[in-house]
Amino acid sequence: MSDLFAPQMSKEMAERRPLADRLRPKSLAEVTGQEHLTGEDGVLARMIASGSLGSMIFWGPPGTGKTTVARLLSGEAGLAFEQISAIFSGVADLKKVFESARLRRMEGRQTLLFVDEIHRFNRAQQDSFLPVMEDGTVILVGATTENPSFELNAALLSRARVLTFKPHDEASIETLLKRAEETEAKPLPLDSDARASLIRMADGDGRASLTLAEEVWRAARPGEVFDTEGLGRIVQRRAPVYDKGQDGHYNLISALHKAVRGSDPDAALYYLCRMFDAGEDPLYLGRRLVRMAVEDIGLADPQALVVCNAAKDAYDYLGSPEGELALAEACVYLATAPKSNGVYVAYKAAMRAAKEHGSLLPPKHILNAPTKLMKGEGYGDGYLYDHDQPDAFSGQDYFPEKMGRQTFYDPPERGFEREIRKRLDWWAKLRRERGGG
Repeated sequence: MSDLFAPQMSKEMAERRPLADRLRPKSLAEVTGQEHLTGEDGVLARMIASGSLGSMIFWGPPGTGKTTVARLLSGEAGLAFEQISAIFSGVADLKKVFESARLRRMEGRQTLLFVDEIHRFNRAQQDSFLPVMEDGTVILVGATTENPSFELNAALLSRARVLTFKPHDEASIETLLKRAEETEAKPLPLDSDARASLIRMADGDGRASLTLAEEVWRAARPGEVFDTEGLGRIVQRRAPVYDKGQDGHYNLISALHKAVRGSDPDAALYYLCRMFDAGEDPLYLGRRLVRMAVEDIGLADPQALVVCNAAKDAYDYLGSPEGELALAEACVYLATAPKSNGVYVAYKAAMRAAKEHGSLLPPKHILNAPTKLMKGEGYGDGYLYDHDQPDAFSGQDYFPEKMGRQTFYDPPERGFEREIRKRLDWWAKLRRERGGG
């Protein structure tokens, strides 16, 4: 009886496979969204044409086809394919894979070893790949969602080429959805706005777009077509691809900081809200806004730091989500404030000078003389009390004698620092007149 129903059961099992699995490309030419790698003039296509493959690291976000491309690459190059995951594999597993690859090589066939999540291997485990890469036992293709520069050994990176996989754009996701409709032999029951919304929900992840499409087909009753609101009820909301400890986090905070520095309040608000939406700690964002206030606005608008600290206090008081508006207000204030890194540059220059000349004593005339001995040594001799001088300015030199006067702070002619520049120029003039240098 089981034999009688085996073919039917096998067909049913095949139909129950996830749509993303059923739609896997059969050749590199069918891969969408990575034409810079798999297209006719792409890097991988050229490697196949040349008949020579080297070890590679595939770097890109989830759902961009890294595993699929590795498998297709081995097939088109005529290589044996081995796949392991760094999440589930240890040293013993690696040894077995390496031994199998050595036996194949003795028989004249090379192995393409695909290592998913390769960044999860520790340094010692990563080093274990080096000998088998160098002697040609395996062609390593490692996949990672994290920046290889930070997560992989320099020795491993020096032996492998890093290829970047891009998130799917809207056109690429649309191509995947059309393929899905052809496979299912029916259109997605979505109006045009809902279809566009589903593409945005996929967030550049091809696999996610097909999973969402499956959810829509499962939920739709005969003849039903969902609008955007209906789509939202059916699939709920897909969380953005964002890991607070990894690249997504650093990419967005970098974009936020640069938008503020570039005086673009709209872009700054967009990135701030993306981080709120992804579940970022609002107090972390508050701390970053304070940093922007002192690094990029500085004394061009001394109120910037006050506003950011007040926003942080407001968030502490109101909590989420009401307090997020205070941080948004601070973000817009920073983006629209006059910009200056004058204090930031001056601080770094002064710190370099402090490290270089840290052993020099201040001039004796500005030192106190609490004992007779120190007074006899000339401590405090010649000091002029500024409040007793004309314009409350003595023009004395306060740097160590061997160092001479230095200039670290050079305020620009912007915002409040325009007034500071006037004061500094006035004091410089008086200093020259009074022989202070």
